[in-house]
Parts: sequence; structure tokens; C-alpha cells
Amino acid sequence: MRAISQDVLGTSEVLKEVVLPRPVPGPSQILVAVRAAGVNPTDWKHRAESLFLNRTPLVLGWDVSGVVEAVGFGVTLFKPGDEVFGMLPYPHGVGSHAEYVTGPARAFALKPAGIDHVQAGALPLAALTAYQALVDTAGVRAGQRVLVHAAAGGVGHLAVQIAKARGAYVIGTASAPKHDFVRALGADEVIDYRTTDFRDAVRDVDVVLDPLSGDTRTRSLEVLRPGGVLVSILPGGDTDEAAKAAARGVRVETLLVEADHAGMDAVAGLVAAGALRAHVEAVFPLEEAAEAHALGETNRTTGKIVLTMT
Repeated sequence: MRAISQDVLGTSEVLKEVVLPRPVPGPSQILVAVRAAGVNPTDWKHRAESLFLNRTPLVLGWDVSGVVEAVGFGVTLFKPGDEVFGMLPYPHGVGSHAEYVTGPARAFALKPAGIDHVQAGALPLAALTAYQALVDTAGVRAGQRVLVHAAAGGVGHLAVQIAKARGAYVIGTASAPKHDFVRALGADEVIDYRTTDFRDAVRDVDVVLDPLSGDTRTRSLEVLRPGGVLVSILPGGDTDEAAKAAARGVRVETLLVEADHAGMDAVAGLVAAGALRAHVEAVFPLEEAAEAHALGETNRTTGKIVLTMT
């Protein structure tokens, strides 16, 4: 099978197309013929740095949408020919930037019939991150006020839709050219982070979703009401964060996304109901993975980037 691999850490230029043996599914695993796979910030970060994956050669990619080719012993959820989508176990289950990949059957769900593989391949990691942050961790419910930072980004634009589907009042931060896009997702308010300190525009927030960390994470504590929760998807915060959170009566959580069959089913349900859709900024064939990484690293994209295995 064709795959995109790297032998060393570095810039997008270290990525190269290789031919590898087709994997075989083990017990409780399925073999998926990959049709499309999202490219996420964690891909280019792991390509460049030794984070969770201290090994080479390395095939990146956690997002998968494709067709079940074979099933391992004990699998009852899927049969060959089923169209599925899901996220490989993060971080060590990596490897979807290839024509075939194996993964636990329960990391997948049936692909919603109303979307194609490009749309489905854009969803898993970012949608699960948003869902696990807002629903599983923060318990967002109708009437609450939710602030989503980087609301036009991969996780952010899906989080806006998920929070709206839960009945929340949603405030997003984004650069001015992306405000119309964020409003079209359902956001009730949009703040231009380049010209406005969100602390001057927002008060009494129940939940903050922070994909940025750093100073944004620290300042976000100030807009939460007592009993509120800040969910960050990156480590960070200053040394006094715990004391500041305790003084304000708020909770701070750092989330690492997990493979999740129930979560993927919930995402599929939102898609089928018309409440969730990934915005795909660009689609690249597998052999142009380096170009996909380079585009993502500009930090100017809206939504997601996807590789296809045509």
C-alpha cells in the first residue's frame, strides 16, 4: 500500500511517499480501506517535534473515513463493505495517512449516509475533541453561555455547532474576515480577538473551550461565572492557575481526546440531523501531504484540511 512516512523529525519536506505492507487486523480490529483522512495541527506538530510519539519511521494521521476491508476475530459491529469513520486511538494508534489502516472496531462508527468520505474524514479528531470537551467534560446544557476561542478553526467551528445543538448561547472569537463564517455556524456573538480583549466584551460565561492555551487560557478564567468550567485542549496556564480558579470558584480541565465509539455515534447523529457539518478548506491527494502540512502551518485556514487516497 502507499503511505506517507518520515524517517526524521523536521519540516514538511521530511514527508515522503513510501510503499508498505498492507496491515492485517488483529482481534477486535478492523482493516479499513481509507478513502479520506483529515490533517490536524497535531499531525504537523508530531512531524516536527518529539511529543507523544518518539519513534521513526512514522506514518501520521488519526482521522479515518473509508470502507471495511476485513475484520479481526471477535468483531461484531461491522462487516466487510461497511462505510465507517472514526479516530484511531490517540496518540499511539496513529497511521491513517495511508491507503489501509487497522484500528479497534470500537474506535469507529457507521459513516452517515448523507455525507461523502471527504466530509467524514474531516470530522473525527476535531469533532470528538469538541464533543468530549463540551458534553462529556463541561456538560453544556440549554440556556448556558459558552465561549469558543478560535471559533473558525478545526475544533472551534465544530464546537460552535455542537454547543448550539445543545441549546447554548454561543460566543466565538475569530479575526474579522471570518465573522460571517462563524455567525453562519450559529454563533450568537463574534469577537474580533485582534482588536478587542474578550474580557471587555464577555461576562458570566458558563463554559469556555480553549484550543489555544497560553495567555488566552489565563485570561479566560476572568470571564467565567462562579461554578463555570474552562476546558483547554493544550497544556498551559500560569503557575497560579489553580489558586486563581479556586478563588473564582471555577473549574479548569485539560482534555486529551480519546477514541470513542459512543462519541462517534453521537457525532454521526448530529450530522444526520443536520446539526453538524465540517467545513473543508482544502483537499489534497495523498502524495501531496507535504503541501497539506505547509498550508495548515500558515494558521490561516478555516475549518479542516483533508487527504484523499484516490
